Amino acid sequence: MKLFISADMEGIAGVSTIRQMIKEGEYQRFRKLMTEEVNAGIRGAFNAGAKEVVVADGHGNMSNIIIEDLDPRARLVSGNNRVMCQLEGLDETFDGIIFIGHHGREGGSKAVISHTLAGVCVNEMKINGKVVGETEMNAMVAGAFEVPAIFISGDNLYVSEVKETLPRAESVITKYAKDRLSAELLHPEIVNEMVEEGVAKAVRNITSFKALDTKDMETTFEIQFKGPQQAQMTTTIPSVEMMSPTSIKFTCSDIVTAYKHMWACVIIATAATDGVGGSANK
Repeated sequence: MKLFISADMEGIAGVSTIRQMIKEGEYQRFRKLMTEEVNAGIRGAFNAGAKEVVVADGHGNMSNIIIEDLDPRARLVSGNNRVMCQLEGLDETFDGIIFIGHHGREGGSKAVISHTLAGVCVNEMKINGKVVGETEMNAMVAGAFEVPAIFISGDNLYVSEVKETLPRAESVITKYAKDRLSAELLHPEIVNEMVEEGVAKAVRNITSFKALDTKDMETTFEIQFKGPQQAQMTTTIPSVEMMSPTSIKFTCSDIVTAYKHMWACVIIATAATDGVGGSANK
């Protein structure tokens, strides 16, 4: 059995503010906590019969997990030049995908540090008319490879949000949101125990999960950006159409191609935030 773990930082135990995740703040502490929580998921997977586990570090520059502290049975995808973003390395050979430490979507609720891929530029994303966050979007792409989403972890509002799309996924609540920048925290040791047990349960029952039916699905993305300069610059991709000064859309014949288009648009929009070559890019 081969499993893919998509790991983020905002949803892990202990995180409640942005400062905890930036290098001028408490970042080193929370890299360690992220690594430990991912290790709990790896243990759960192997305890339940997994033979291979691949972890994709999906937060920020996507090189946060401390490789020397990672469970040596797993392989790590690290670094930020990725065509498939948080799903780099996923294909049809995997039996399930696990989301550890993920967060709510931009504007969806008071979920802790909620955003969608790039808080600096994205206000909202829709796939075929449905508002999505990162987990839902990634689960839909995994469906194109016929890989089911079997486990999620993050704050209580994130879990409620994602359960609308993935009602059968095993879940662990790592904290209770009080505001976008505050939470009632559970101790990391307790959360790690729950993650290990929850992942193991999901893996033992993996045959009961079905991938989302997205294979060969024509896919339209609608993206609303925070500034018109961000939307405008994405039209350097010929397939992108402006819908308003701050929103765009494009359609692709399948969701994997559309996901790559989306990621390209987010990269361009981020670069355009202060003007290409501006202070955001230094």
